[in-house]
Amino acid sequence: MIRDVGGSYRRAIVETVQQFSGWAPEPAAIDALKGEGRWNNDWQASMELLRRHGLSPLPAWEELVAVFSGHYFGGDPEGDPGLWRGFIGSEPLLVDGPFFASLSERGLAWGFVSGAEPPSARFVLEQRLGLVAPPLIAMGQAPDKPDPAGLLDLAARLAGVPLGPGAPPVAYLGDTVADVETVRRARNRVPGQRFEALAVAPPHLQQAGREAERQGYEAQLRQAGADRVLASTRQVLELFSAPSPPAP
Repeated sequence: MIRDVGGSYRRAIVETVQQFSGWAPEPAAIDALKGEGRWNNDWQASMELLRRHGLSPLPAWEELVAVFSGHYFGGDPEGDPGLWRGFIGSEPLLVDGPFFASLSERGLAWGFVSGAEPPSARFVLEQRLGLVAPPLIAMGQAPDKPDPAGLLDLAARLAGVPLGPGAPPVAYLGDTVADVETVRRARNRVPGQRFEALAVAPPHLQQAGREAERQGYEAQLRQAGADRVLASTRQVLELFSAPSPPAP
């Protein structure tokens, strides 16, 4: 997890649902839906919340996507990001460019399997973080998580060898049950490959006074199969030792 989407993607879910139904779902309702492990796609999550709220008839898919994108991008997703006026402009970053340099210094190959639209993912990675042509699989470039196809594709590209007993271990960090489930399914797909599911609670649950909610969410991540639940994305650096300097 590299950005806080509480005020962007999740806010777009709320605004989209409210625009169609007049009902604004609470963050806890979205957390509960995400906890089911099936609703990684926020367009589908918005539609499912409308369905469960009893809206009939449901909006056409294309109409819902257009409304959601209007809130999130506030402009043409394929156009100039400088003209976007939507919620995407209010996403705090949780890491910075040197974080990825530190991963590389540790000899780690890294990349991104994201449920975000390609323009959103590229904007954050390339323009805000300053990464050059980062390895990325975004929405529409592979089946939605928890299908592991995108993770397996990217992992094989980064490893440079077919996945299996002779390939390097693969760790994947996410903040939803769907992310953890993606790793579990990857293990089933390639049983000889070592995978590690890393997880972290989203930032809105790490605010003061929400300790009980965070602990409940983290328990869901562990129950789904997370091998480690981290306090933050940056804690990844603590899991891997920096290389020792050469002897004089």
